[in-house]
Amino acid sequence: MTTTTTSSRGRRRAPSRIERAAGKASALQRPRVILAGLLLLALTSIMLLDGYLRAEVGGDQRVRDGASSSKVPDTILDGGPILTFRGGRATTLSVPDKTIALTFDDGPNPTWTPQVLAILDKYDVPGTFFLVGSMVSRYPDIVKTMVEQGNEVGVHTFTHVDLSYQSESRVNREMEQTQLALAGAAGITTTLFRAPYSSETDAIDNYSWPVYQRLGKEGYTSVFVDTDSDDWKKPGVAKIVDWATPKKNEGASVLMHDAGGDRSQTIKALPEYIEKMRAKGYTFTTISGVVEKDNASSRRATGAVGQQPAPGVGTQRGQGGSDTARLQAAHRTATGTTLYEGKALVAAVAVAEWTVPALSVGLVVVGVAVMGRFGMMLVLARRHYRQRNKRRFSWGPTVTRPVSVIVPAYNEKECIANTLRSLSRSTHPIEIIVVDDGSTDGTSEIAREAARSLGMTNVRVVRQENAGKPAALNNGVRSASHDIVVMMDGDTVFEPETVRQLVQPFADPAVGAVAGNAKVGNRDTVIGAWQHIEYVMGFNLDRRMYDLLRCMPTIPGAIGAFRRDAVLQVGGMSEDTLAEDTDITIAMHRAGWRVVYQEHARAWTEAPGSLKQLWSQRYRWSYGTMQALWKHRKSLTDRGPSGRFGRVGMPLVVIFQILTPVCAPLIDVFTAYSMIFVDFWAALCAWLAVLGIQLVCAAYAFRLDREKYRYLLMMPLQQLAYRQMMYLVLIHSCITALTGGRLRWQKLKRTGEVGTPAGVS
Repeated sequence: MTTTTTSSRGRRRAPSRIERAAGKASALQRPRVILAGLLLLALTSIMLLDGYLRAEVGGDQRVRDGASSSKVPDTILDGGPILTFRGGRATTLSVPDKTIALTFDDGPNPTWTPQVLAILDKYDVPGTFFLVGSMVSRYPDIVKTMVEQGNEVGVHTFTHVDLSYQSESRVNREMEQTQLALAGAAGITTTLFRAPYSSETDAIDNYSWPVYQRLGKEGYTSVFVDTDSDDWKKPGVAKIVDWATPKKNEGASVLMHDAGGDRSQTIKALPEYIEKMRAKGYTFTTISGVVEKDNASSRRATGAVGQQPAPGVGTQRGQGGSDTARLQAAHRTATGTTLYEGKALVAAVAVAEWTVPALSVGLVVVGVAVMGRFGMMLVLARRHYRQRNKRRFSWGPTVTRPVSVIVPAYNEKECIANTLRSLSRSTHPIEIIVVDDGSTDGTSEIAREAARSLGMTNVRVVRQENAGKPAALNNGVRSASHDIVVMMDGDTVFEPETVRQLVQPFADPAVGAVAGNAKVGNRDTVIGAWQHIEYVMGFNLDRRMYDLLRCMPTIPGAIGAFRRDAVLQVGGMSEDTLAEDTDITIAMHRAGWRVVYQEHARAWTEAPGSLKQLWSQRYRWSYGTMQALWKHRKSLTDRGPSGRFGRVGMPLVVIFQILTPVCAPLIDVFTAYSMIFVDFWAALCAWLAVLGIQLVCAAYAFRLDREKYRYLLMMPLQQLAYRQMMYLVLIHSCITALTGGRLRWQKLKRTGEVGTPAGVS
């Protein structure tokens, strides 16, 4: 055994670039986590708001029918269609003879309401529109136009629910939110109300009566109908006109709809109806016009003839002045907090209206990309396996010359002995260079003792002040005696055939680096099993695909081999990024070397044993990968064979390892949203279908790697917990990159539990 010790004396070295930047990291981590949480909260809020607007969140489709009305006064049940509570006493009003109060429910609708407004404007007829608040907030411009034309608006609740089923707080919320929507859309509030699913006053029952009483005390006028066109049934234009016509020249509150379905028959029937009623001598007014006419009659009866009607109240537009320039009597100008809250609501809805559809389109793109990736992986992985496992396949003459194995180690006292023990069984001639990167736990002494006890004379231990893994690897490369160097982690163990299999591709002079097959050794825990699935499916299956496409993005730090000259040619292992393995792999591509995957060269590594350690490792990996991609962004314009990674590999990595995973949580959020608020079984079936596709891919990957299928039983749980954690790690890394933060190297806690695999002598 040869042992060499090198150390620096005198002044302590200057901090490396990474270490200098790392000093800022701790203070920046919490704000980034908070920012990520706020973004997720904002997205969830937008989705819930959009769902609420569409009655998917908090919707209630129950409609009461046939309840008793014993508690409702007969004068109300037999009264007119306008219910007021003057002086706290319930009173009904009827529409005067030969007068029509034309009302419309369920709008606004972007297709039908503008057509209704155009017809009313053409015939100079006012309408009273009972609006759904959620629709008002979605189409505020239509409501603004509606009010400016002199039409009247009323509340039809925010989500079109039967208020007789709702709590007092829900009733208040339905009314207040609709008023805010009106304030934001048209700058007004209203005193008119029509309950969804209501008709004539004789339909008031014991459940709805308390609602009308409570709203009446708050100043609302409840509006019912005398004549229902039943246009929602789409019976035909003639029947709509006939059913909307009152009998014997009576006045009527007439119900039509400008939303809620196909209103094409209503649009055709409305002009015919107006012309018919005018031919019969009818005039048109608003609900406020009816109320004010009754008030005027009351004033005359009491001798108060000098009082003038409220501004803006008339019968037909165009009679007695320009009503379009004045507020209807039922309208109130919104001011103060009501106005600003209303505008904020409309603005929030506008954001949701643009965001959710955009997200939906994005999810379709992500879904197609994910499915396409699965399909591409399966096809190319199978082709790779068949190509590499043919009997006639050969890299060239068998490589038998010795190679150097470099083991960077920092505080690896638990693992280093197992690592050396596994290397002592190597069937290929090797020299071993352990580079102790300033360990404080006696790693170098343990390494020397292990080498002595194993009778290994091919081990050198090189000590250096702590400078980081890239510096340790570069030290090892400089100290190497052979032209091929194998790099492994200090917590990794090799099988006896690993090195021999790993170096065979170097028989091809075009090959500059080889990626081995990293395996999770501590796979018997839940976290270990999850990572085992990820390694087999997410890493090794990917590497087969990238190998066939000749754009391998990463040689794993746990097991990789390089031509020593090629490493020196690209400047060695760089300290510019935290993913020195990805960095040098891309650099090898750009230097014109071929990088391949050798599936038969297996290494067993100790994966993080806790969620905290796992987060730290993957955070460093994902952030380091982004650093490496940014560093080599000019590869996109590289020409010739050396530009293949930029043309093929870089886009694939960006799409499948950054963009798609960043967007993937939205799929889970939408799935959960759909399960809770839309269609549970449909959403569950869609989720199970995606899981089934992933299981097929994973099973095939396990078959290629000859792994036991029993670990796949953990995959559903992995999709529910582990995958979401990995997405959050990537999002955290993206925020770190976008905010200009830096991340320091983080040492993971090791247990040394991974030894030589069972069945391997």
